[in-house]
Amino acid sequence: MTEQSTYNERYTPLFICIVAIFTTCLIASNITAVKIINVFGLMLPAGVIIFPMSYIFGDVLTEVYGYHNARIVIWLGFFCNLIVVAAIWVGQILPAAPFWDGQSAYERILGYTPRLLIASFTAYLAGEFANSFILAKMKIATKGRFLWARTIGSTLVGQALDSVVFMLIAFVGTIPLNILTGIIVTQWLVKSAYEAILTPLTYRIVNFLKRREKIDVFDRTTRFNPFLITHS
Repeated sequence: MTEQSTYNERYTPLFICIVAIFTTCLIASNITAVKIINVFGLMLPAGVIIFPMSYIFGDVLTEVYGYHNARIVIWLGFFCNLIVVAAIWVGQILPAAPFWDGQSAYERILGYTPRLLIASFTAYLAGEFANSFILAKMKIATKGRFLWARTIGSTLVGQALDSVVFMLIAFVGTIPLNILTGIIVTQWLVKSAYEAILTPLTYRIVNFLKRREKIDVFDRTTRFNPFLITHS
């Protein structure tokens, strides 16, 4: 295993697989979030089942391949999600076939209001970049030790930002503040606990990739501007 400050190799099949899983989890969570589920008395969007997985694979990307590559993948996920939203919107406005009676169901399940879209996209970028930044910085501070502390610590901050930004932009002024606060705290705790429980899985994936790829990136010289897509 080689310690590196950047990952400049040609992208490997394993890297591409992690990127594909990350993006799939992100898009699936956004589509399924429309349904509210009851889990042991907690009312949560169904997307909570899969969304924390995007944070797990985001951690894997940063831990193994470095912040630079995680940054590229975060933006890739953003634009892939934008394409999905655009495709759904075009499908919604196109005239339906005379025999098809599912237009109202299509609009109710897959339709997005501009406010919800802004909330979702902003929360995603804030949460994912905070998660990746903190994990990369903690890796340097801990000299690569205590992976569990990095993954859980970065998730606590990233998921908190995601939940706060989304709920405030999407629902402030429409839901009483005390109820909104309760929803934010509940989602944050559930999502963070989800990733903490799956820490052993994160360890297995990270250790496997580091052995197979023979890399271990430390972002000592990385510039952490989220809008800077370079290797420096």
